[in-house]
Parts: sequence; C-alpha cells; structure tokens
Amino acid sequence: MGFTELVEGRVVTSPSPGAVHNRAAFQLANRLDPQLPPELRIIPGIDIDLRLAPADRPGFSRRPDLTVFDRAVLARGDDEMLPADEVAVVVEVVSPESTRTDYRVKRDEYADAGIPHYWIVDLTEPVSLIACQGYRSAAAVTGTFTTDVPFPVKIDLDALLD
Repeated sequence: MGFTELVEGRVVTSPSPGAVHNRAAFQLANRLDPQLPPELRIIPGIDIDLRLAPADRPGFSRRPDLTVFDRAVLARGDDEMLPADEVAVVVEVVSPESTRTDYRVKRDEYADAGIPHYWIVDLTEPVSLIACQGYRSAAAVTGTFTTDVPFPVKIDLDALLD
C-alpha cells in the first residue's frame, strides 16, 4: 500500500509508516494542537504542492507526517493540494527507510518551496527534534523541545513513544 509523492514529475512510492511511527505522529499532533495560535491548524498526511516548477513542467508534491497551516484554507472548503505558501511548519517523523530523504532531500525541497519551518523528529532513542528554518538547521534537541518560533510551543519528546 503506502502513498505517492511527486518528485520532478516522477511518481515516488513510499511504504505506509508503521504503528510506532504513526503513534508518535499522533501524539505530537495532540500535543501541538492546543498550543497553536488561533489562526493555525494541524493536519496529518495532506499533500503539499511545493510549486518548484512552472505549471507546464514536471512538478513536486510531498505528504509530510504533519502540516501546520493557515486556518483560512479550511474556510475555502476545497480539497486540493495545499499550496506551500500557506504552510507554516512541516513535520517528518523519520523512518529507517526514509532517513536520508527526511534529513537532506526534503529539507532542501521545503526550503526551496519557501516553507519557513521544517521539524525532523527522530524516534531513535533518545527521541530528538531538529528545527530547520529554511536551509539552517538547529542542533538536535532531546528531552523537551521548546521554541517561540514560529509560535510558542513546548513538547516532551520522550512522551511521543508512550
């Protein structure tokens, strides 16, 4: 099964994530949601149009584990791909088969698309989170992740494996 993403016009198939991966993403979404400012929403597994190619050229779309976006998108009522310019944060939970893609390829694609924040959550103990802003990556955080950018949030990373 799994899902597909579009990379330079090529369809790339990814396997469905496992139970530990999905549970961690669910736990993270549940912890983030009440901390979001009123203008933002979080949703799992939505396709994002990265808009890295002209409309007449092969495109790029990705499906991050979690996406934080402008709530106005929901008011429009469409179910089209989410445009990258309406995304505040994308979160990828690293799977063993996606390590290189999550740490390198997607980081650059999200930065190229103008998505301002990309969080990489690695479940290898100790659980860690790397917060990327554009092409800059902060050091990996373990224990509790705390930031004020792009909004105030505090997450107990170890609790993601509960």
